Amino acid sequence: MGKTISEKIFASHLRDAPSDDNVVLDLDVVMCHEITTPIAINDLVERGLDRVFDPDKIKVVIDHVTPSKDSKTAMQAKILRDWAKRNKIKDFFDVGQNGVCHALFPEKGFVRPGYTIIMGDSHTCTHGAFGAFAAGVGTTDLEVGILKGVCAFRLPQTMKINIVGTLPVGVFAKDVILYIIKELTVNGATDKVMEFCGEVVERMDMESRMTLCNMAIEAGGTCGVCMPDRVTAEYLYPFIKDQYTSIDDAVSDFEKWHSDPDAVYADELTFDVSDLIPHATYGFKPDEVKTVVELEGTPVDQVYIGSCTNGRISDLREAAAVLKGHKLAPSVRGILAPATPLVYSTAMEEGLIKIFMDAGFCVTNPTCGACLGMSNGVLAKGEVCASTTNRNFNGRMGKGGMVHLMSPRSAAAAGVKGFITDHRVL
Repeated sequence: MGKTISEKIFASHLRDAPSDDNVVLDLDVVMCHEITTPIAINDLVERGLDRVFDPDKIKVVIDHVTPSKDSKTAMQAKILRDWAKRNKIKDFFDVGQNGVCHALFPEKGFVRPGYTIIMGDSHTCTHGAFGAFAAGVGTTDLEVGILKGVCAFRLPQTMKINIVGTLPVGVFAKDVILYIIKELTVNGATDKVMEFCGEVVERMDMESRMTLCNMAIEAGGTCGVCMPDRVTAEYLYPFIKDQYTSIDDAVSDFEKWHSDPDAVYADELTFDVSDLIPHATYGFKPDEVKTVVELEGTPVDQVYIGSCTNGRISDLREAAAVLKGHKLAPSVRGILAPATPLVYSTAMEEGLIKIFMDAGFCVTNPTCGACLGMSNGVLAKGEVCASTTNRNFNGRMGKGGMVHLMSPRSAAAAGVKGFITDHRVL
């Protein structure tokens, strides 16, 4: 019987099997940021275990509130900063070099096909876009990962998601994943790996695949994953060129991680997106999704473009294409947070930052701050945001605020019009 990609990764990293359903895996990467990791650090220090299993396999960033907004967040950053220095962790990204973790770490080449990755962050599933198994974990598991380089998991069940057809012009990966979550519901993939396959996924670039996998958690999935292929190899080649004689060689090697034709899946679903139109959320759950046509006229107070879902350079290009020559509606404020310094500098070189500023946007440094309602764009009670982020829970971006999740083009169009609209009419 064949194996899925996740089963292959589990088998290749198996350290122990305490029971039939539970395994302990060796980890390739442990990712850390300043919100969840300081708790683990403090506990390890109190136990006399202030050490790491391998400083080269730990990647650290201050990204959720940066620069620090008050004494509490400054202390969280200091704990992380001092810990990285004590343990000689070289891949530590402080203010000025930092970016949104799930955009920065792939950009640095830290994610590879077949890797096992954990982080104390639910959207760690993003990294499955590279053919890795990547999962968000709690504090205890993070501590063990930091100290021992292992993590316990239940054996994965996999849900195969075939995305077929031809994606229409003006419809993006964000629209696709919102539609899929609507169909599955927020519990539809609970405790499962969502394996994204099909001709539409094969034609997507890495940034679009990361958007798909980023929101697997919003359907309850443990991880989202795509098969590593030529697109993956071309993205990673600057980091792996010393390991392979050519990109063709890398593509061939990546095939060992592909799911076998006779692999067994818990579920298999097919979505034809040929007639898909832009979508957005309307309530306080990620599966409360309608088309932008159905939501036409819904007023917004703020537009936010950024996050680990849609803050990459391709996202900024799409939003700028709508904004060029337009101004934000008088009732709307716009905030742009490029996901990494490289995204920011590239956007400057391409003239995108000027387009945003000419339209009336405030451009901030790379940060997660507004996405989880901590800084750089928190909503007031009763305010509404058209956002390219990934979570629309009640109070997510500020107590009493409403968040409508959508693609960068849809968010930009909402900013210009002052209400949710079909960006394609612009």
